[in-house]
Amino acid sequence: MIHSTSDDNYNAIDANLIVDEQGQPWLNFGSFWGGMQLIQLDPKTMKPAVDAELITISTRRLEPNTIEAPFIVHRDGYYYQFVSFDFCCRGVDSTYNIVVGRSKEITGPYVDKDETSMMEGGGTLVDAGDERWIGPGHCAVYFSGESSILVNHAYDAENEGKPTLQIRPLYWDENGWPHL
Repeated sequence: MIHSTSDDNYNAIDANLIVDEQGQPWLNFGSFWGGMQLIQLDPKTMKPAVDAELITISTRRLEPNTIEAPFIVHRDGYYYQFVSFDFCCRGVDSTYNIVVGRSKEITGPYVDKDETSMMEGGGTLVDAGDERWIGPGHCAVYFSGESSILVNHAYDAENEGKPTLQIRPLYWDENGWPHL
């Protein structure tokens, strides 16, 4: 079991299970505090593997450390870590946005398009919302054949800022970076 207390430098929420290319399961999680964490799991028990170390793989290095809701996928030789920056859950006053970094190894280092490390606050913007859809974040990515879908929530400015599920096509540029 993984849990956190006020004495820990990580927050054990927003979990994402990812199985690497060798079939090894990992758990990616975190919200604010010390950033996004990764830990190797035992494939039989799905609990942390014996002697597994908790690895911090992304952080904002801000106070507060406004990063949460990690989601890792593998595509074309890279692991892509999507995270949400800033603040959710404030309706039309939400500032959430979705960014991504990638790495050849599941354990990192994850970098953005400009090669800025996600350990130094890097992240390539995927979606910052628009006048209607405020604060998109807490995403998941789904692959179906050659298609990709981005699933996240946003706040509908045309409907009193109500949280709304968005399901949209996700595209990939010629250099392998995702975009809407």
